[in-house]
Amino acid sequence: MEKIIIVGAGLSGATIARLLAESGNEVIVIDKRENIGGNAYDYVDKNGITVQPYGPHIFHTSDKQVFDFLSKFTEWKKYEHRVLAKVRKDKLVPVPFNLTALFSLYPKEKAERIKETLISEIGEGKKVPILQLKKHQSEEIRKFADFVYKNIFYIYTLKQWGFKPEQLGEAVMNRVPVYLSEEDRYFTDEFQFMPAEGFSAMISNILRHPKIKLKLKTDAKKELTLSDGQIYFGGKPLDGTLIYTGCVDELFDYKYGVLPYRSLKFKFETIKKPSYQPAAVVNYTTSHKYTRISEFSKFTCEQKENTVIVKEYSKPFKKGKNIPYYPIPISKNYEHYKKYEEEAKQYKNLYLLGRLANYKYINMDVAVKNAMLLYEEITGDTVE
Repeated sequence: MEKIIIVGAGLSGATIARLLAESGNEVIVIDKRENIGGNAYDYVDKNGITVQPYGPHIFHTSDKQVFDFLSKFTEWKKYEHRVLAKVRKDKLVPVPFNLTALFSLYPKEKAERIKETLISEIGEGKKVPILQLKKHQSEEIRKFADFVYKNIFYIYTLKQWGFKPEQLGEAVMNRVPVYLSEEDRYFTDEFQFMPAEGFSAMISNILRHPKIKLKLKTDAKKELTLSDGQIYFGGKPLDGTLIYTGCVDELFDYKYGVLPYRSLKFKFETIKKPSYQPAAVVNYTTSHKYTRISEFSKFTCEQKENTVIVKEYSKPFKKGKNIPYYPIPISKNYEHYKKYEEEAKQYKNLYLLGRLANYKYINMDVAVKNAMLLYEEITGDTVE
């Protein structure tokens, strides 16, 4: 079997590494960080709380194949994510915006009238993108949509992305629709769990295989050279496959310039009481410089003597200064990325995988699924 080098020990890299190792390949996984897990890395702090230093990650999927694969490497804790938004000073309403939020923010008589119009025009239980509601033929629905847009989406999106909602791709805005029901879960997928021992433990188990060699605190770029369709590793032509999960612009030495990303800054605080806020996440949609506050003990449903929160600030990415988290989903950026995508196609034994390498905003389950699809593309085998 051929030698395979995978750059990145996050969920994408770990999944493809495991699948390839199980089919008999020798796999080397390289990561410049000292820990596995990528941005999903977590650890238990001095308070006995599982903390995620790169921000909260929540697993949810309706793909049973993905769930069954990960279930080989972890036990699960049931967790259904609920988010509140702070609007109108101290008023907290569910996100996505639902009928409960409608009655919380409007006088009862007006709320009843809006509800009746929404259900008659669109349908009870439907999930509707806010930008679609803003274009509805009904004036009352448009006025309602404008209110929700202003109080839930507009300022929050500006803080998070640096762009107005309508400037972003539909996929981003459709992630948080308006619910024409009392559904208050942030996700409605069939499988909603957290790994019982944390994401780091789960990913460590995925990587635990005799044919996988893990090299942490190793900068793959110092070993890799890509030139004229040939990949060199350690100064020698690579007789095998390279799977890259990092920033594709970095891989090609920023040949076409730095791709735009959003970065994050976190401010962690230990609070000397068991609970800080009524939900795991509270979004600050109309106030404050931070976008949200997350409380880690609520993700694992464990109450301790103290609690740990993190305030999250969205920032522009600056090469060499901070970490790229999210590709910015606007058309000119995708056109920029395509130059790197075409460059990568010149190397027949190079595959790009993951949020940064594919320049796509994807959830954890999609990261696993994409790794499965890449495995099938490389080997011609089917993931069981």
